[in-house]
Amino acid sequence: MRGEIRRRETQVVLSDEGERYRRSWMPAEPTRVLVLVHGFAEHTGRYDEMAMYFAVRGFAVHAYDQAGHGRTAGARGHVDRFDRLVDELARFIELVGLDHPGLPITLVGHSMGGLVVAAAAAFARPGVDRIILSGALLHMGGGGGLRRQISLVASRVLSVLAPRVGFATGLDATGLSRDPEVVRCYLEDPYVKDRMSARFAAGLSQWVARVAPAAGRVERPVLILHGGADPICSPLGSQRFHAGLAPPLAEVSGLRIYPDLRHEIFQEPEREEIWQEMLDWLDR
Repeated sequence: MRGEIRRRETQVVLSDEGERYRRSWMPAEPTRVLVLVHGFAEHTGRYDEMAMYFAVRGFAVHAYDQAGHGRTAGARGHVDRFDRLVDELARFIELVGLDHPGLPITLVGHSMGGLVVAAAAAFARPGVDRIILSGALLHMGGGGGLRRQISLVASRVLSVLAPRVGFATGLDATGLSRDPEVVRCYLEDPYVKDRMSARFAAGLSQWVARVAPAAGRVERPVLILHGGADPICSPLGSQRFHAGLAPPLAEVSGLRIYPDLRHEIFQEPEREEIWQEMLDWLDR
């Protein structure tokens, strides 16, 4: 333990769209920095246990509720353009770097946040030292078949005609974790909103198609983690992304598929073992 951890909740301006709700977990004398990027429909408050784990080990941990999520103001599950999420993450990293000059920054993204992080790594190339992806949305395959394809086409049409029209994704919360308490808390969380606008859905699918084959553009070591029993985001996307890394980078990166774990590996009973694996990789 490194003394008391100070939790801070503030607002941060990352673009012309106004303020984003921000959380920080600060040790007295941080030696490293961790930036957490949450997934779709959730928020930074769900990462308190994980943030504290790293904070007591010397990390200054920073996160914010992305546009359309959590306590950030605005329509739930909507953003005017999906690449705004990538732009705002790049700006957030700049601001965090100014707060901690000279300290190494690790960027961690889960699920849709993993997509945003991978997009930033491939196209914005922010000033971070290491990248970790968890259950990243890097593949749109899976169940649904023709019905799913029709839904994607409809979202693209509605994105132009009625961009704010929203729908529930129908996500099955039992696919998040084998821990029933995690599922219960997710379903009862007032800041979790299973709603996605047509504009958001269209942008999401377009960015998956753009980012999935772009691994060769990444310039920082990447640790890619995924639950093998994840029914929400296919592990195939993570496997293909790792395979697409440039050979010299692949040598210092890593891929770990946990056979029995579901989508939220940071909320599974084995989460502390996973966090330790992350630390071990960062220390190498």
